[in-house]
Amino acid sequence: MRIIVGEFIEKMKKRWGVESFGGLLLILFIFAITGITTLYVRELVFGWIGIGSATPLWLELIAWIIIVFPSYQLLFLFFGFVMGQFEFVWEFEKKSLNRIKNLFTSNK
Repeated sequence: MRIIVGEFIEKMKKRWGVESFGGLLLILFIFAITGITTLYVRELVFGWIGIGSATPLWLELIAWIIIVFPSYQLLFLFFGFVMGQFEFVWEFEKKSLNRIKNLFTSNK
């Protein structure tokens, strides 16, 4: 088990271009704190605009796309900046958003 975890850690460090285990932990912390904060933003904003359990799923999905997705992206950049990992976060964002763009565009 320990060998598998060690290999995974080394693979992630190499993939993300991180030199130390602490740097990897910091990046993972940024992902975690961004996700948790986004849940709070969602709860606050959805409550404010009146989206609840009685709201139709299609309306909740539209609100999620308009509110939650951009909130996550902005918070990810913010926490990356605050934690001194803005360069990594910015490059990660560009790759991720480019992949999403490619889902909706044709590369013929």
